[in-house]
Amino acid sequence: MKKFAIATATATALTLTLANAAFAQTTQNTQSPMVLAAGEVTEAKEATSDTWITTKVKADLVTEKGIPGTDIKVETNKGVVSLSSTTAVTESQKETAVRIAKNIKGVQAVSADGLKAE
Repeated sequence: MKKFAIATATATALTLTLANAAFAQTTQNTQSPMVLAAGEVTEAKEATSDTWITTKVKADLVTEKGIPGTDIKVETNKGVVSLSSTTAVTESQKETAVRIAKNIKGVQAVSADGLKAE
């Protein structure tokens, strides 16, 4: 009877140890997607911010008198705004477009290398 009790206690201890290990592994697996999701949220916020910056720059360029805002292409990547155009703009228009873009909240830098000056 004593041997049976020892065998039962040993089996119970092993079962609990294995169950605990399995539970710990399950917990780690469920936490990984949460960490992954947090990274995706950060990327989504950056994308939303870049989209907002692009929209705001484009809107301000279109409403500015003397600027061919509809001809200027605006792209934003991590807060860096790139301005380009297939039609030529004057040096004054280029400077104004850069100034407008720099004044938008969230803009880190502005590249106007793609704007063809007359």
